[in-house]
Amino acid sequence: SSAELASVSLVKLDRKESLLQRNDRCPGEPGNLIVVGRRNDCRWTFDPNTARILLLEGGDCILSSLPKKLSDSAAVSLKRMGVKVMTGAKVIDVNKHAVTFQRGDKTERIETRTILWAAGVQGSPLGRVLAQKTGTVVDKQGRITVRGDLTIPGHSELFVIGDLARFESQGGKPLPGVAQTAMQQGSYTAKLITARLRGKSLPPFRYNDRGSMAVIGRYAAVADLGWLQLSGIPARIIWLLIHLFSLVQMQNRVLVLMQWTWSFLTRNRSALLIPEAESADAATPDKNSHESSAKP
Repeated sequence: SSAELASVSLVKLDRKESLLQRNDRCPGEPGNLIVVGRRNDCRWTFDPNTARILLLEGGDCILSSLPKKLSDSAAVSLKRMGVKVMTGAKVIDVNKHAVTFQRGDKTERIETRTILWAAGVQGSPLGRVLAQKTGTVVDKQGRITVRGDLTIPGHSELFVIGDLARFESQGGKPLPGVAQTAMQQGSYTAKLITARLRGKSLPPFRYNDRGSMAVIGRYAAVADLGWLQLSGIPARIIWLLIHLFSLVQMQNRVLVLMQWTWSFLTRNRSALLIPEAESADAATPDKNSHESSAKP
């Protein structure tokens, strides 16, 4: 992966190439801070303190969907871990060696070797196919606008749920593309189909917002449960408990708890990176000096 290639290069160059010591991530939304927050947890082949990590956020603050209090807490946690948060930075160009962004009236370019892009979820191409066949439209994220019963307008037999559906909640905003949304919509769709088979119907779908959470680091997280707002270690514990008890069957909960405990004690996060097919030869300055180090 690009992160592994960067680590190999950093070992060989030993701080002589600052270009390789810059890592950028953009932007900061729930679920997108996990890798950045784990910076000090990973067992890199170089000292992570020699890296410069930037988080580019196009809005005024990170985690804008959460209350400002929690957003500020997340920013403080990232700063404590050595991550520089740059808000109001709108990325206009990305290539293999640099990121260009606008911040106010200025345009800045940062040379970097490792870029982690987290600017949102794009809907499946199936959405555009359905829109073309049914005469509906999709938004810029490729989502199809659905009716109150989660069907395509004019086609009550076609249900669209999850990341592919644009459903406006009671507040008039599209529902977030998270697992809880898909789970609730799936349950509603199953009940509605069953009701139709019996010649009945159901009221329009209503989303039950159970709150939002984001993991920042090993001992840091933020949680907005509506009636309660938490940050730091308490929020991290709440995150663990909620995800643990969401699993079915006690044996699965015990197994996952054991795996989490082992990962916490050993800092073993070997599944965090997904290797790509790109070879190290094309990404490192010296083919001969890095050939043996870049092998999996």
